[in-house]
Amino acid sequence: MLFRIVSLTSVLIWLMAATLPQTGPIPQQKPIREQQPAETPPIPMEKPAGPSDTPVVPADKPDTPVQGPVTGETQEPPPPSATIAPEPDEEHKACMAQLSAMGATFKEIPRIDDGNGCGIDKPIALTSPLPGIEFKPEGKMRCEAALALAQWMKESVIPSAAALENGRIITVNQASTYICRLRNNATTGKISEHARGNAIDVASFTFENGKTIGIEPRREDPTLTGAFQRAASASACLYFTTVLDPESDAAHETHFHLDVLERNGGFRYCH
Repeated sequence: MLFRIVSLTSVLIWLMAATLPQTGPIPQQKPIREQQPAETPPIPMEKPAGPSDTPVVPADKPDTPVQGPVTGETQEPPPPSATIAPEPDEEHKACMAQLSAMGATFKEIPRIDDGNGCGIDKPIALTSPLPGIEFKPEGKMRCEAALALAQWMKESVIPSAAALENGRIITVNQASTYICRLRNNATTGKISEHARGNAIDVASFTFENGKTIGIEPRREDPTLTGAFQRAASASACLYFTTVLDPESDAAHETHFHLDVLERNGGFRYCH
């Protein structure tokens, strides 16, 4: 009996040994220092710059812009200054003769030069474009602009106003003549014809009976007043090369802008 127990135990031990996984010897762990990443090689110190380290800058070409000494910004050459258009003596004298013959009241004033192209070579100060009609306030302009105003008033505006039964026109109320500024009082863009003495802004007409007709949007106005303003606006382009009325844009809702800008081919802009 004892022999059987010992034999059975031996068999069980043999079976357990056969089923256990075979394991080899446990490897020794490498030293910790070998598991760290390679050390970064030391960065060499930069040596102080000496005369031999200074880069050589080639001389600028004649057309190369010069760099500013502090900011390094490119220094462009200054733009040529705008000049005032000269008015030939003979043409100016002929214009004044025509203006005087129409009965206008004006005087010659000293040359205006406000810089940046603003000014008038031979300016006049107009107080009346026609006998019995005041121009308020007095306006500075070129003779050519004053002559166009007088002709427009005499040949078109006064005949058209006769249908209103307000009596004769006694005052042309102006909003602007000569002033140094850009178009539409903008901060950038082209210079205004007002800055050259070529433009007049007409704000209203005052009549003998005391009534004043202001310039305002009247495209759909069915009254005689509306018809008068539209007739005055349309006829102005026979005398001025630019006509902008209240229907043009918001900047001209309260006046006529009239100027004598010369364009190629005699082109006129009327709106």
